[in-house]
Amino acid sequence: MNQFTMKKITVTIFVFLVAFFKAAAQDESKTETSSSAAQANNPLANMTALSFQNYLMPTLAEAPGDAFMNTTWVRFAKPIAKGKLLLRASMPFSTIGLPNETGVVNTTSGLGDFNAFLAYNLVSDATTTVGIGPSVTAPTASDDLLGTGKWQGGFAFVAFFSKSPVFQFGGLITWQASFAGDSDRDNTNLGAIQPFYFWQLGKGTYLRGAPIWVLDFKKEAYSVPLALGIGKVVKVGDTVFNLYIEPQYSIYVEGVQPVFQLLSGINLQFM
Repeated sequence: MNQFTMKKITVTIFVFLVAFFKAAAQDESKTETSSSAAQANNPLANMTALSFQNYLMPTLAEAPGDAFMNTTWVRFAKPIAKGKLLLRASMPFSTIGLPNETGVVNTTSGLGDFNAFLAYNLVSDATTTVGIGPSVTAPTASDDLLGTGKWQGGFAFVAFFSKSPVFQFGGLITWQASFAGDSDRDNTNLGAIQPFYFWQLGKGTYLRGAPIWVLDFKKEAYSVPLALGIGKVVKVGDTVFNLYIEPQYSIYVEGVQPVFQLLSGINLQFM
């Protein structure tokens, strides 16, 4: 792991901890109840939401030792049709570092491919939420290295179960394949499975895991990480803040995929 990567890890952890402890220091009367804290992690919650997630990937399989990736996702979710539909839009900002013949790490940074999906809530009650709908990805990347150059379409299926005030769980399954775009670029066929699980410790603090199992059928590249992190939910006025940090380690990797990654993020729900 090179010095540049170590600095990025240190800065990421420091920024998160500052935000975490500032949130934890809020007046106790402003923290969410157990029920609200559980819903703070519901991807289909009937609330407008804005989230920022950073994936720092300092170790990549089948890549030079100094290669790294760092991707920040900005996501916006909006319930429509009286909560029966949820529109979620996501835009990645990425940096990829690759060493040249002399060992100097050259970086490429910019926008990735824009993604959106529209979920129809098949089930939506106090303890169970299930949704499914179409997904589309547009080739908006600012550099060939940061995107596929293809229009992609597919589906997303998501479920969240919160019957217990202590333990909540669910999952997100997506699949998409290319149908148009740059003819000089490879076609795509990509699936992903994201289990998620949350243990409420009380007063808005919780343990969590939300790894993404990547299934790149076209490139025969796969990654199956396990994860355990910690988060804090705080309500300030009509906004619920959800801050978290989560190390993820892959127990199975094939192709150029992260062996270790550090997820940190903040989600905002507007009540």
